[in-house]
Amino acid sequence: MRIVLLHMPWGAIDVPSLALGILHTAAARAGHQVEVRYANLDFVDWAAGNAGFGADDYQYFSEKSYFQGAGDWAFAGALYGDGEAGEGGADDDEFAGYFAYLAANGASEHEIALTRTTRALAPAFIARLVEEIAADPPDLVGFTTTFQQNTASLAAARLLKQRCPQVRTVFGGANCDGPQGAAMHRNFPFLDYVVRGEGEAAFPALLEGGDLSAVPGLCWRDDSGTSTANAMTTRPLPPAAILAPRYDGFYERLDASVAAGWVDPKLVLEGSRGCWWGEKHHCTFCGLNGSSMEFRSKPPADFLAEVLTLAERHRLLDVYVVDNILDMGYFDTVLKSLAELPVDLRLHFEIKANLRRHQFQLLGDSGAAQVQPGIENLSTRVLRIMDKGVTGCQNVRALRDAQSAGVSVTWNYLYGFPGEQPADYESVIRQLPVLHHLDPPTGAGRIAIERFSPYFDRPELGFAITRPAFQYRATYRLPESELNDLAYVFTAPPRGIGGELAERLSAAVDTWLARFPDSRLTYRDADGRIVLVNTRPGFDWRVVELTDPVELAAFRLLAQPRSAAALAARVPGGAAAVEPVLERFTALGLLFHDGDGYLQVAVESDNQVLMRMRHRHGPAARPRTEEVLDAVATG
Repeated sequence: MRIVLLHMPWGAIDVPSLALGILHTAAARAGHQVEVRYANLDFVDWAAGNAGFGADDYQYFSEKSYFQGAGDWAFAGALYGDGEAGEGGADDDEFAGYFAYLAANGASEHEIALTRTTRALAPAFIARLVEEIAADPPDLVGFTTTFQQNTASLAAARLLKQRCPQVRTVFGGANCDGPQGAAMHRNFPFLDYVVRGEGEAAFPALLEGGDLSAVPGLCWRDDSGTSTANAMTTRPLPPAAILAPRYDGFYERLDASVAAGWVDPKLVLEGSRGCWWGEKHHCTFCGLNGSSMEFRSKPPADFLAEVLTLAERHRLLDVYVVDNILDMGYFDTVLKSLAELPVDLRLHFEIKANLRRHQFQLLGDSGAAQVQPGIENLSTRVLRIMDKGVTGCQNVRALRDAQSAGVSVTWNYLYGFPGEQPADYESVIRQLPVLHHLDPPTGAGRIAIERFSPYFDRPELGFAITRPAFQYRATYRLPESELNDLAYVFTAPPRGIGGELAERLSAAVDTWLARFPDSRLTYRDADGRIVLVNTRPGFDWRVVELTDPVELAAFRLLAQPRSAAALAARVPGGAAAVEPVLERFTALGLLFHDGDGYLQVAVESDNQVLMRMRHRHGPAARPRTEEVLDAVATG
C-alpha cells in the first residue's frame, strides 16, 4: 500500500512529527511504502511568499493563541467551504464576535488582522495541497492532529475525498483521544477511520484489513456509513512496543524552507509515556496524559542508543524529550552515560520539582540545557490544592539548584484554583524581588479546564459547570452536544483570585522577566567565610561577607527548607541566636519564606555564570560526524 502521512499547520516547524515518525516505522515494517509530507512547512513557504508571513506570525497560531483557538478558526473557512459556489459561510457578525473574543484575551490589532487575513488565504493553500496529492493519489492519507491542527487537517481531508473518493482517510493524534475521536468521526463523514489511543498496534492492524471491529479504539463505518467506535484498550503498550521514529526527509525539507531562517532544528524523542506521579496523585488541572496515565519507559540502554543513533544520523545535538515526566531510573543509567560520553548534547526534559542538588548537577553534566519542572506556583497551600506533592520552598530550591548546575528552567505561574485565598499570593508577590536572579516564569495566567483532568472529571473539586470554550462554537458548525465531545478546553465560572490581585501578580511577573537579565545573587563558601555578591535592583548592597559562626551555620543549613524551630535546634545559641540572623538575612533578600519554612536563595557563583553563557550562545551546532560515531561506539 502506498501511504502519505500529513503534518498540517499548525504543527511545530523546528522538530519533525514524533507521531508520524513512529507510524512511518510501523507501516514500513509491515511492508508499506510511506511518505511523510510536512504540509506545515509547505504552508510556511506558501504564506511567506503570498502574504509576507513571518516567524512571529506562525508562532501566534501554533503556540501563543492556543487557548483562544485562532489556528483552528483560521482554517475553518476552508473546512466549511466559505466562498465556494453553492455553499454558505460565516457572516460578519460571527467574525466580529470572534475578534472581540480575541481582543478580550489580549490579542493585538495586528494579530486580529492576521487571523482574518489567514482565514481568507487558507482555502487556496488547501486547494493547492490537495491538487498536488491528487495528481498521483496514494491508497491512504493519514493525518496526525494535536493542538491546533484539527481544521487544517479536516479541510484537506474533505477536499481530498471530493477529488479522490477512492483514497482512504485516517485521523489520529492527541485530538482524537477518547470521546474526541469518536465525535470527529461521527460528524465528518469524509473521514474513513479515526485511530484513538496509541497507534503502533492499531494503525498496522487497520492497514492489514480484516475484522475492523477487533481493532481497539478504531472508529470505522459499516456498509450503511454509520459510525462505529470500538472500545479503547485498557492495556497500554508495553515499553518494548513503543517504536523509535523515522525522520527521513524532514531536515532536508526544513533546510529548503524559508523556516530554516526562523528556527534551529531539533530532534524530538520519547523515553516514556504516562506519568508516574499522576498514577499516584493526578494534578487537579492536568489533562496531558489523556486516556493513558500508566507510566512506562523504554529500557535505558535502548533509549540511550536511540538518542545517539538519531543524533548521528541527522547531525543534530539539540534533543527535545517529550516525556511528561523523567523516569527517575534514568539518572543512574541514561544521564550518567551521557555525562561520560564525548558528545555535547543539549537536552530538554520535564521533571518533578523536588529533585536534589546532585540530581540537577547530573542533569547539567549529561547535557540538559533546559528543564520544565512543573513549578506552577510558589505557595504551598495552593500547591496542595493542585496535588503537586511539593512545597513553595521546594519549588524555589529547584530554581536555585538548577541554576547552580547550569540548567535553565521554563515554567508558568498559574492561579484560579478553587479554595485559594488572596493571602496565598500577597506573600509571594512581596517576595518576588528576592527571586529576580532566578529563572522567571514566562507569564502568569488563569488555569484552563482541560478534558481528562480531575477538574473536568470531578465537579466536586470546584468547577461544577463546564461547557466547551467559546472558540469551539466560533469554529465548528455543530450542536453543543457534539462540541461537548469534540472539545479539549472548557470554560467554567472563575474560581480563586482575580481582578486587581491577579493584575498585580501579572505585573510582578513582568517585572521579574524584565529584571532577570541583569540580576545576580551568588555566593562562594571557602576558607571559613561566605562571600555573597548581589546585583538585584531591589537590594542596595553589592558584596556581603559572612564570618560569624551562627550566620555561617544558618546559611549552610538553609540550603534546605527549614522552619525557625528546626534551625534553632541545630544552631549554637538556639532561638535567641537564630531570630536576629533570620531578620538580617531577610533584609538582605537572602531568604524565601513560605508558611513556617525558610530557604536561602543564593546561587553557587561559578555555575551561574556558566548557565548564562549557555543562554547567550544559543542552540548547539551540528556535531562533527566522528564525534558522534565515537560516542555510539563507546556506548
